[in-house]
Amino acid sequence: MTEPKRTVYFATENRNKYVEAARISALFGVTLEHLNVEKKEIQSQKLTEIASFAAKQAAEAANKGVVVEDAGFFVRGLGGFPGPYSSYVFDTVGWEGILKLMHGVRNRAAYFEAVVAYCQPGKRPICFTGNVKGAVRIGARGSYGFGFDPIFVPMGDQKTFAEMSADEKNLYSHRARAFTKFCKWFRSSR
Repeated sequence: MTEPKRTVYFATENRNKYVEAARISALFGVTLEHLNVEKKEIQSQKLTEIASFAAKQAAEAANKGVVVEDAGFFVRGLGGFPGPYSSYVFDTVGWEGILKLMHGVRNRAAYFEAVVAYCQPGKRPICFTGNVKGAVRIGARGSYGFGFDPIFVPMGDQKTFAEMSADEKNLYSHRARAFTKFCKWFRSSR
C-alpha cells in the first residue's frame, strides 16, 4: 500500500521564504509546491489575522488547500516596531534604518515571529506560530539569509542568522518552528 500524497501549495511571492519552508517541510515528508497566486494582505497588529485573511483569500482564488506565512521582527527597545510591518519597513529603510533607530537604545532584545496559516476553500484557516528570541547587533554581519538576518543573533548563539547556513538557521528559525508545527499537524490529518 502506498503512502498518501502529502503536497500543499505555498502562496508566497518571497522565493527565500519558499526555499526555507520547503527544506523544513521535506524533513516531514510534506512537499511544498510554489503557488504564484496574488494574495491580499490586510493591515493588522496581529500576524494571525494577516496570515488567516491571506490564506482564506488564496485558497478561494486557487480553489485548493493553501498555506501562507507571515512574519514580523519585533524589537523591544523600539516598542515592538517594526512588528507586522517588517516587510514594508525593510523595503523602505532596510536593516540599516533599524540600526539607526537603535542608536543609543540599550534594550536590544528582539524576536522574530512567524504564523503559518492553512486553509481549504470554504473552510476556516488554521494557524501555527513559531518564534525565536534574540538581540539586535550593533552592526551587521554575514551574507546569507535575507531581510533583518544580518542584525539578529538568536539566543544561545553568537552568529547572526546571516552568518548561518540554511540548516543552522533552521535550528532556531521562527519559520522553521511554525512550519514544523504545521507539517506535524498536516501529516496527522491525512
